[in-house]
Amino acid sequence: MAKTTVNFDTLDYLKTGNARQRQAYLILTQQKVIEKLNGFTPILVGTIPIDIAIDTSDLDIICCWNDKQAFYAAVLDAFNEQTEFRIRDYSMHGTNCVVANFLADGVEIEIFGQNIPTRQQMAYRHMLIEHKLLTERGDFFRQQIIDLKRQGYKTEPAFGKLLGLQTNPYEELLTYEGT
Repeated sequence: MAKTTVNFDTLDYLKTGNARQRQAYLILTQQKVIEKLNGFTPILVGTIPIDIAIDTSDLDIICCWNDKQAFYAAVLDAFNEQTEFRIRDYSMHGTNCVVANFLADGVEIEIFGQNIPTRQQMAYRHMLIEHKLLTERGDFFRQQIIDLKRQGYKTEPAFGKLLGLQTNPYEELLTYEGT
């Protein structure tokens, strides 16, 4: 059974996690990824922190910026030498976003930034809800999620399928917040 309380705001929990989590810890600390993003409240989110990663899962780091150009420049300066580095900005649901991707030690890292505090961003909120559901529903439920992910489902749609969510799992998952 998964731990019920985890402080996802630091990387410390990864040190004693499964092999994939320990690998993530080493990559992120040796490459100083979080350290280089410190001015933007970075948090690792997604499947690796909550132990539902599959072989193709990447390391997703969310950030908050007040000045999009300053964030863009900081990410470019810190990571542009990394293998397969690319960066773009776009609008999602009317919100400006900056996304960078690159490989570090053969693992893809995605840095996502927007002008929303990290603990209020959808990725963080979803992760907390998913962690709670995984903890409450146990290992069989966790394995079902992993199996759906291996079949090609994204994380939220996999949860949506098992929970019987009908329309938009990204929005409907939020109904589990605070329950």
